[in-house]
Amino acid sequence: MSRKKLSKIRRADPFFERESQRYEFPLPSREYVSQVLTDEGRPLAFADLVKLLDIADGEREMFQRRLGAMEREGQLLRNRKGDYILPERASLTAGRIQGHPDGYGFLVPDDGSADIFLDQRQMGKVLHGDRALVRVTGTDRKGRPEGSIVEVTERVNTRLVGRVFIEHGVVIVAPENKRISQDILVPPEKKSKLKVQSGQVVMVEIIEQPSKFSQPIGRVVEVLGNYADPGMEIEIALRKHDLPFEFSKAALEENKKMPDKVRKADHKGREDLRSLPLVTIDGETARDFDDAVYCEKQGRGWRLVVAIADVSHYVRPGMALDKEALERGNSVYFPRRVIPMLPEKLSNGICSLNPDVERLAMVCDMSISAAGKIGKYRFYPAVFRSHARLTYNKVWSWLSGEKQPDNEVDRKVLPQVRDLYKLYAALHKARGQRGAIDFETTETQMLFNDQGKIENIVPVVRNDAHRIIEECMLAANVCASDFLAEHKQTCLYRIHEGPSEEKLRNLRTFLGEFGLALSGGDDPRAKDYAALLEKIKPRPDFQLLQTVMLRSLRQAMYSPDNVGHFGLAYEHYTHFTSPIRRYPDLLVHRAIKAVLAGEKYEPNKPWDDIGLQCSATERRADEATRDVENWLKTFFMKERIGEVFDGTISAVTAFGIFVALDSVYIEGLVHVSELGQDYFQFDNIKHQMLGERSGERFRLGDRVRVKLVRADLESNKIDFVLVRDEPRAVGRKKPAAKRRP
Repeated sequence: MSRKKLSKIRRADPFFERESQRYEFPLPSREYVSQVLTDEGRPLAFADLVKLLDIADGEREMFQRRLGAMEREGQLLRNRKGDYILPERASLTAGRIQGHPDGYGFLVPDDGSADIFLDQRQMGKVLHGDRALVRVTGTDRKGRPEGSIVEVTERVNTRLVGRVFIEHGVVIVAPENKRISQDILVPPEKKSKLKVQSGQVVMVEIIEQPSKFSQPIGRVVEVLGNYADPGMEIEIALRKHDLPFEFSKAALEENKKMPDKVRKADHKGREDLRSLPLVTIDGETARDFDDAVYCEKQGRGWRLVVAIADVSHYVRPGMALDKEALERGNSVYFPRRVIPMLPEKLSNGICSLNPDVERLAMVCDMSISAAGKIGKYRFYPAVFRSHARLTYNKVWSWLSGEKQPDNEVDRKVLPQVRDLYKLYAALHKARGQRGAIDFETTETQMLFNDQGKIENIVPVVRNDAHRIIEECMLAANVCASDFLAEHKQTCLYRIHEGPSEEKLRNLRTFLGEFGLALSGGDDPRAKDYAALLEKIKPRPDFQLLQTVMLRSLRQAMYSPDNVGHFGLAYEHYTHFTSPIRRYPDLLVHRAIKAVLAGEKYEPNKPWDDIGLQCSATERRADEATRDVENWLKTFFMKERIGEVFDGTISAVTAFGIFVALDSVYIEGLVHVSELGQDYFQFDNIKHQMLGERSGERFRLGDRVRVKLVRADLESNKIDFVLVRDEPRAVGRKKPAAKRRP
């Protein structure tokens, strides 16, 4: 049925325009289907819906698929007669299952209402991540809604990574994802070529999902090796978090056809910047160079040129490489291994701004005043070559006067490096006046031996060379978002909302304990946070106060809805400077090119969906790298059981305190049962544990001495006990005086 011939019934769909933009032949939207069911107020058969929504014979199959998708996501339910009903009319709640390592779990409802507790018996029917419909049956002992699973609408676990255990000839696989507390039973297969041994790490394919009466059953499809093999922690993390780590055959074919060098034909329509002495400044071990910079004095201010690798010239919409890049969302940086968003021929080859070779770039050319304010700017495609590959340490050694350039190439670029430093000072001052928040955190780096295990963990020293590049990238990103907003081109903004009402209230209560206040009323700005941070810097409890302030803020994410960036104090902000390793940056490049060509850019999927996808892949990468780092740290500490360390309380929970060690930058738990012979009450607003009888207090930021008693590789947990050689001066309260009878 053509769009022109659609009836009034179909055009009455409140989301008709949206569906028309997405599909050539739009079907009734999910919202319209739900509305019709609501208006009818009764269960409807498929034939009823076809009639009510004026579905043509040729559309029936596609419409059936749409209803099936709505069923899987819990938006529709079928009764025993096969008629469609709305779950809420049957007092059912749709959502996603979230498992807990102790066997119980929750349904996290799609509508944002309170999580529904599911006991171990209910969790026996599902696995973490599955979608289900749940009926609330009452409340648990903590006052939370408790429910029972009525129907599992979607099974998301088809393959799992885990460890093999063989007991009395029975093979089971214990999943590495501790949120899946059920073991997978592996029945014997006569013709199986894979012979597994107890303790090995394997991939298991689930051939029978769990039910009310049986545990999940699977077959081993891949043996990864032994648990302590070098690099095994990364192999596990890749599979546990479903990180794509192998490129498809189609993507590799496209990659193979990519040129090794810039062709003459690629110069067309580009400005020639080959004589401009642009340079890259990166870490010593960097291999993919996204950005090159150039700075020169311009009147009382400066001209800043930021050239970013033109990945969009090579990775086009519709290509298999583009599909893979979206699925990955970003490159993932593990210790000693990178899972790139794009194959190495692109990321380390033709798209990497290596020195002394021609490269294609998208350029942001800015005029910046002496006060650090960005004036005019323009974007254009260019061809250029990097005149030097510099490192942060080398640049800082020149700027600090520690060393002088020792070759002709470095001597030639030194004047513009000095201009960059002067520009940085102006940009940094403008940042302070703008009120951007500048938290002081310590990043760490793992040093490895030849066997691939940690030898030491050391702090990464950031110098002003790092900050020069950071400010240049911020300037280019702001110009990109301003350019796209001005031309009304939709894009993915990097958004960061202010604190929620609850977190703001808790923060103010906590600060009040110290006689401090956050200005800004009910709607504080970044400058209010920045002013308070500056005020508390000289205090001995600065780290404690800064940590609590940092935790009051939300996480940044990608969205087409621009709400500004709270932390950086920008009205609009996007990511433009790393298209080799971040998919949103690649989309921003395409959007800028479309504007320059007088066109509008629309990706293959809705902007909202891509924003959620890229935000999710970013979180996934963070979780995977955290898993690997935790395993490596646990392995490192295994040999140090019994040693005593000084540290700082880095987190307080209902089950104990986490302590970050001074010397090795590792965190572990002191369980509440190890705090002393007392009942300790957890206060999440004051971030403390307080003993009822003794009045002893353990608060975030307090100094403690601990002894390492456990480093468990299976659970990645490090446990300490307190060492009480000396009385703790910090945080001790006098016990309350007894009343006279």
